[in-house]
Amino acid sequence: MNRYAQQIPPRWWGPKLSPFWIRLWRPLRKRSQYREHKLMEVEIRHIEHLKEAVSRDQGVLITPNHSGHADAHIMYNVADELGKPFYFMTAWQVFWQRRSLGRLMLQQHGCFSVDREGTDLKAFRQATKVIGEGHNPLVIFPEGEVYHTNERITPFRDGAAAAAIAAARRSDKPVVCIPCGIHYNYLDDPTEQLVELMNDLEQRIFWRPRTDMPLHERIYRFAEGAMALKELEYFGGTRAGDLPNRTEDLAQHILGSLEDECGIKRIEKAVPERVKVLRRFAMEATKDMQSNAPEWRRYRDMLDDVFLVVQLFSYPGDYVIERPTIERVAETLDKFEEDVLGVYSATVRGRRKATVSFAEPIPVESSRKNKGSISDLTCALETGVQQQLDELVACSAVVS
Repeated sequence: MNRYAQQIPPRWWGPKLSPFWIRLWRPLRKRSQYREHKLMEVEIRHIEHLKEAVSRDQGVLITPNHSGHADAHIMYNVADELGKPFYFMTAWQVFWQRRSLGRLMLQQHGCFSVDREGTDLKAFRQATKVIGEGHNPLVIFPEGEVYHTNERITPFRDGAAAAAIAAARRSDKPVVCIPCGIHYNYLDDPTEQLVELMNDLEQRIFWRPRTDMPLHERIYRFAEGAMALKELEYFGGTRAGDLPNRTEDLAQHILGSLEDECGIKRIEKAVPERVKVLRRFAMEATKDMQSNAPEWRRYRDMLDDVFLVVQLFSYPGDYVIERPTIERVAETLDKFEEDVLGVYSATVRGRRKATVSFAEPIPVESSRKNKGSISDLTCALETGVQQQLDELVACSAVVS
């Protein structure tokens, strides 16, 4: 997982969408796509669903899965094919870590910042405005994080659905959401480079590299070793049971302990939502606090703890063993590289192709009577994206 700055955003960045500058920056985007992300091909399927919605002058929200750092480049390719640029809701940290020119480029590409840990009214209003006006589609990645699980979605946050419903209530135009699945395949076999990475990981925890074992078995062996170290840290000893249950137990233990310490009522929601509440609590508490204050260190430790919970949440325990393809193996090792070796963004170790597929539009109801409409729409978006991924995975398996 990427370790973003965890603090109150210093400001908000609005969009400055410019088709002229988007065309001018296109060679630079392509260079980054090929060189940095090794994304050599982008295949677009069922773009007619998107074209039809745009041609009808509807407000359009596109909700792709978010498994890799090249996802935005894929959507730029779709926009080029459509002949109409997109707006993007983007984590504020992406703006903050760039210099002035980089921020301007993001804004010219239709990006605007959002504080994912708070109630960002500016971002919400901007999103509803873009959707409601219907001039250009808006892209929101509802997972909120890059989880490196390209064939499974993680629970969607409800902000995307809330923005679409709010836009539908305020706009005279019909509003639709279009689920979108993005799937990557390797064109080159990266096994040799992945084995080298596995060697480095094992040596990091003072193990002798087990080059005699299949790579997917080494991954689970390493994961159990890393889990044992964390169990010693938080429980004082290792636990019995299979890896998925141990991962879940550790995450729930950390969340529950922090919620009790902060006096926060436990909520029956997915891990990312509980993490969001704790992060916001810690960031608000340290907003005006001096870094040498005794409480400051405790709150920073709390932010580290909840980041560990997100890391644990990002590892489905059966992801590799269920289907030990080179893509799933590589994704898991990418996460190890970021989480254990401290690399900001994992190295792409082979040329890749991406396939993006669009589902049929989901009309957004504008009625205020249905109180469960946000959760219902969020579930529909999750289902739609996962269906697109399942179809892409099935097609990929047939081809291979």
